[in-house]
Amino acid sequence: MRFLHTADWHLGMTAGFLSAEARPRYAEDRRRAVREIARIAEEEGAGFVVVSGDVFDSNQIDRAEVSRAVEAMGAFTVPLYILPGNHDPLDAASVYTSRAFTTGKPDLVTVIGDTEPIPVAPGIEIVGAPWTSRRPAGDPAALALAGLTDPRGTTRILIAHGIVDGDAIGTDVQALIAIAPLRRALAEGTVRYVALGDHHSAREVCGEHAIRYAGTPEPTQASEQGAGEVLVVTLDGDHLDVRSRRVGTWQFLRRPFDLRSGEDVEAFDSALADTPGKERTVLRLDLTGSLTVAEDVLLHQVLDVRSDVFAGLTVSDRTYDVAVIADGDGILPLGLSGYAQGAAEEIAGVAMGDGADAGVARDALRLLYRLAPGAGS
Repeated sequence: MRFLHTADWHLGMTAGFLSAEARPRYAEDRRRAVREIARIAEEEGAGFVVVSGDVFDSNQIDRAEVSRAVEAMGAFTVPLYILPGNHDPLDAASVYTSRAFTTGKPDLVTVIGDTEPIPVAPGIEIVGAPWTSRRPAGDPAALALAGLTDPRGTTRILIAHGIVDGDAIGTDVQALIAIAPLRRALAEGTVRYVALGDHHSAREVCGEHAIRYAGTPEPTQASEQGAGEVLVVTLDGDHLDVRSRRVGTWQFLRRPFDLRSGEDVEAFDSALADTPGKERTVLRLDLTGSLTVAEDVLLHQVLDVRSDVFAGLTVSDRTYDVAVIADGDGILPLGLSGYAQGAAEEIAGVAMGDGADAGVARDALRLLYRLAPGAGS
């Protein structure tokens, strides 16, 4: 038996971390990833595909977006089983009961609405733990397991969505999935594989080969590991094999740079220029160091120009620590005199400090440097 395990498609997400120009491209590429999963299912000879929650980013998705998503699902040539998750729960306002979804839904698509086992092939069942509210009363996976009896030769796959208790230290969550009952169910043969969703990183859970998060098919932040993949799961007797196949085309990167000179800024510019696939790259920068006013102006010119070619380019406020220091020959080589020069030096003094107004003063100094007749001379 072979099937694909995927999760967290988040179709219709607003993607506020992207430039306005990149958002439509990102939305289309998330749908393209769905079609790629369908292609891989056919290529791998998979009997079916399970999506462990959060197909949609919310239940308040624009109708046109739902229709486009449903059309992408039409690429599947094998059954597709969708589990409602915390973003798209099966509640009174569910996207899965909307006209846009129900009228266009392909026959091969099944939304798992309860915990009743679903036969998917001779001797094979899937058991889902759907979210029916954004605030469930308890562990959704435990509820699904509680109704299961001796499998009697039937292979079962549990599909659930949420954070396992081993990952929830210091986290305030509404419902945790307890790992101990999952391990017990595997040991007793009640289920053979646990297909989880919610974490966007693809990984084993607590060292259990048969309990896995599939990750998201297109990444949403740099901290995700193994995002952009779909899992190919093969069960052959007592043997379990899990492989990953690449489906994503986007990359989210976080890079540190320490800038101490004009040469460092030029090297920084070259590093940005050499980044491949900028139109599908979201880059978050951690900048530290100390620069003269002229070098600081150059840095921000680089950021302005490069931000136009990346899908998203941001500088982390939390880690930005680039001090503005006096130029080697006087405070500012601006070609000013009299009152204007005195005002510039006063602004420079504030900008080079660490007071509450330092950031505003630096912005003013950069603008002054660009406009002054003697800037850079």
